[in-house]
Amino acid sequence: MENYLLWAGFAAMLVGLSKGGLPTVGMLSVPVLSLFMSPVKAAVLLLPIYVISDLMGIWLYRKNFSAVNLKILIPAGIGGVLIGWLTASVVSDVAVKLLMGLMGIGFCLNTWLKRKTEQTPRPANVKKGLFWGLLAGFTSFISHAGAPPFQVYILPQKLPKAVYAGTATLLFTVINAAKIWPYQQLRPYTYDDLMSAAVLIPFALVGTVLGAYLTRKINDVWFYKFVQLGLLMISIKLVADALATF
Repeated sequence: MENYLLWAGFAAMLVGLSKGGLPTVGMLSVPVLSLFMSPVKAAVLLLPIYVISDLMGIWLYRKNFSAVNLKILIPAGIGGVLIGWLTASVVSDVAVKLLMGLMGIGFCLNTWLKRKTEQTPRPANVKKGLFWGLLAGFTSFISHAGAPPFQVYILPQKLPKAVYAGTATLLFTVINAAKIWPYQQLRPYTYDDLMSAAVLIPFALVGTVLGAYLTRKINDVWFYKFVQLGLLMISIKLVADALATF
């Protein structure tokens, strides 16, 4: 029980860190909690933690976000949640993990292998934003892993780090809110589920404040290097997990 509380608290803190401005680390929360329960149950248990942390994230980044990107990504993200809900019984978790992992690895390698002269900031793009936003909503519904598709779309824009963090926070606040009713339909929350989640809320709130602090303190160049490195590590783990099932 003590080990469970330790690791569950750590998972909740990772959720908080992601809401504080480091979205990639939040993807570790479900795998960490899966050490003690099924991945599906872990995802369901962590959703209330995400929602509570979202409220803190909104306050922290209420003045820092890209409105043009959110206008594209939010409708697409909600559409992705709808697709995830409608296909929950037929979509393989393994296939989703493999897809996300390969996308993340491909993006990182493509970014790092490009010459500096080719790495000029790109503007927001409606078609690309709708595609990657839809995918972010879908993968977020499956396992709270919407960060890689979001990052593949948003990182080439090279937004100021606070704007990047705020855009991610506000987008996934809406996506997480959209997941509440479908999750309740697929696996109704019990009193014990909610009580287990309530115990983890303080860990998540501490993580949110810490994430915002680190986001503001880290140099812009190193911030994006950290995000890209985190994306690569998570992507490799997703591919490895998927391949291990074969």
